[in-house]
Amino acid sequence: MGFDFAGTYTLVDAPNRIVATFGDRQMAVSFVETADGVAVTEEFDAEEENDYDMQRAGWQAILDSFKRHVEGLS
Repeated sequence: MGFDFAGTYTLVDAPNRIVATFGDRQMAVSFVETADGVAVTEEFDAEEENDYDMQRAGWQAILDSFKRHVEGLS
């Protein structure tokens, strides 16, 4: 499954935080160094047309893909 995504970065605080808007919604990604590596936390404004849990699973799939990419597994 795939989808088109377009947005505007409104804050890039490398290497700590990225904030973007898409339509009237916003998402933020934080990167925090821990003893085990880097913890990535994503916050997003949920839309109203799709179930929250489905949206959460979609964002998690994006993070999982990003993890494989940065680990050189994709």
